[in-house]
Amino acid sequence: MKVDIFCHILPHNLRDRMVKLSESGTTIKRRSMEIECMVNLDMRFRMMDRFGDYTQVVSLAAPPIEAMGGPEQSPDLARIANDGMAELVQKHPDRFPGFVAGLPLNNVEATLQEIDRAYLQLGACGVQLYSNINGRPLDDPEFLPIFQKLADRNLPIWLHPTRSAAFADYKTENKSKYEIWWTFGWPYETSVAMARILFAGYFDRFPHIKIITHHLGAMIPYFSGRTGPGMDQLGARTEDEDLAAQGRLLKKRVQDYFKMFYADTATFGSRPAMQCGLEFFGVDKVLFASDSPFDPEKGPGYIRETIRCIEELPLSAEERYKIYEGNARKLLRLKLA
Repeated sequence: MKVDIFCHILPHNLRDRMVKLSESGTTIKRRSMEIECMVNLDMRFRMMDRFGDYTQVVSLAAPPIEAMGGPEQSPDLARIANDGMAELVQKHPDRFPGFVAGLPLNNVEATLQEIDRAYLQLGACGVQLYSNINGRPLDDPEFLPIFQKLADRNLPIWLHPTRSAAFADYKTENKSKYEIWWTFGWPYETSVAMARILFAGYFDRFPHIKIITHHLGAMIPYFSGRTGPGMDQLGARTEDEDLAAQGRLLKKRVQDYFKMFYADTATFGSRPAMQCGLEFFGVDKVLFASDSPFDPEKGPGYIRETIRCIEELPLSAEERYKIYEGNARKLLRLKLA
């Protein structure tokens, strides 16, 4: 069985509400709403059937819920989204063995309540956090109770990047060009969020916390020389603060913390990238995911190419089993046949 743990869907009830939210009419919103199999289940099931024994753990796509409405609106949007995904799982358990809850992250109190509701009442197998919350870092002290709650509930976190053209490529410009904000900005976003989480001491504070990073850990595997020997010299390049002292507050090497993250296989058909990520995280920390349906074919392309990469790599049958389904069964506690 292939359990696709990071792919996206748009429940009808949320789509209907998004249509009415003119203030959230971003390019990312339009793109999500224009891909038919995000909403059309018949089309989605026909696509899934191409890959045999294949199931999807579904989550929302960008934009984040907190980008679609203020703190008064976002809790309702999260409830609508999670109710919609829970209904899909209930009606089609053979297709969707689980869902990842969306959260109203610009309203911390509502987020804490929705975590419990989504997990205890709806059966969510984890939650999705974005790499920043309307521009604010995840290690902002205001968001600490969210991590505490997730650690207490032992709920995995799906870490998804978010960034828009408003993040300029250069400080002398007003916006990013040529979709660089997505091509390079999203992997950067994920990598920065990972670094900020570990430097905040969350792995020391919550030693059993489980964070699945999208796109195979983004930049981290490729830049392991910088995150390893480079970060071992923390503070050597900084004069206005004592980063070496801050680094000594951590119980492990920075590199060891990066290896505590989980990662998915969504590398868009790049076998070298997948091999790099697997060598960094190891097969026990990597889960099969495609990021469907955002490929040029609007559905099957990334699934097919991700499977091709895994099959072409020199992996044992046991290693492939772990990546395709074993790690997901263990980490997400899925009820699979």
